[in-house]
Amino acid sequence: MKMLINVAETVVADALRGMAAAHPELTVDVENRVIVRRDAPVPGKVGLVSGGGSGHEPLHGGFVGPGMLSAACPGEVFTSPVPDQMVRAAAAVDSGAGVLFIVKNYTGDVLNFDMAAELAEDEGIQIAKVLVNDDVAVTDSLYTAGRRGTGATLFVEKIAGAAAEEGQPLERVEALARQVNENSRSFGVALSACTTPAKGSPTFDLPPGELELGVGIHGEPGRERRAMMTSREIADFSVNAILEDMSPRNPVLVLVNGMGATPLLELYGFNAEVQRLLTERGVPVARTLVGNYVTSLDMAGASVTLCQVDEDLLRLWDAPVRTAGLRWGM
Repeated sequence: MKMLINVAETVVADALRGMAAAHPELTVDVENRVIVRRDAPVPGKVGLVSGGGSGHEPLHGGFVGPGMLSAACPGEVFTSPVPDQMVRAAAAVDSGAGVLFIVKNYTGDVLNFDMAAELAEDEGIQIAKVLVNDDVAVTDSLYTAGRRGTGATLFVEKIAGAAAEEGQPLERVEALARQVNENSRSFGVALSACTTPAKGSPTFDLPPGELELGVGIHGEPGRERRAMMTSREIADFSVNAILEDMSPRNPVLVLVNGMGATPLLELYGFNAEVQRLLTERGVPVARTLVGNYVTSLDMAGASVTLCQVDEDLLRLWDAPVRTAGLRWGM
C-alpha cells in the first residue's frame, strides 16, 4: 500500500510536528505526546482531557481548543496512550476546578486512564471520569468489555466542553457528559479494511463485493458480512439497528461520519437516506453533522450516531467552538 509517510516508526511524531506548525493556538509536545490549548489552564475552568490511539483523526487532537477539549493524548496508531501522558495533560490544564477524563471504552484506554486518575489525584488534582460506550453493533468486542466507544465521543466532548467553557463546576460537566453518552447510539459499516503504517497491508480480509455491518473503528468484526448493499439499504440497516436500542422522545443530533476514505459526495448521499428513514420513523432531527470526524485511517465506510437532546443540551451543542477539526460561532 502507498502511504504519504516517511517511515512507520515516526508517523505519529511527524503528524504532531505538522499539527504544531499549522496550529500555533495549540501547544504540541511532540516528545511527550500531549496536545494542549495554548491558554491552559484557564482560571476557574474545568479541564477536559481525552485521548486514544492515533489513526482516528481529527479525534482527539483535532478537538482541542475553546469550547471543546483542553488537552488530548495521542498514542501510537490504534494503541492507547500511557498514564504519564494523561497525568502530564491533566497537570497542564488544571486550574484548581478539577479535570474530566473522557474515555472511549477500549480495554487499554480504560486501564491507563484509571491508573492516570490515581496518579493525578496523588498530585492533588481532582479527577472525574466518563466512559463512552455508544456502539450498538456488538458487545464484548476484540478490544472491549461491553460496548465500544465511537461517534458519541464527539458529542460528549463538544457538549461537556461547552459547559466547561461557561464555567460550570466539575460535577455538572461530568453529569452532562454522562447524560450525552447515555442518550447516544452508533452503528458503523466498512466497505474496505484499513491499513496501519506498521503492517502496510489491510488489517482484515474483506473480499471484493462484500461489506462489514457493525464494524469497529479499529476494524473489529461487526454483526455480519453481506454482499454489497446500496446506500439506502445500508442506511436502513444502520438506523434500524440504532432505533431498536433507543426510542427517542426528544429531537436528535445526527452524526453521519466517514471512516476516512469515503468522499463527502457519498456521505451526503448517505445522509439523505438516513434523514429519509428518520422522517419515516417519526424521529425529529435538531442538527446534523456530516464529515470525517472519528475515522479509521483509510477505511472506506461510514457510521451513524444519534443523540437525544433537550433544550439545554442543544444550546451547549450550538455554543461556539474553535478547534482544528470543528469550529463555529467564533
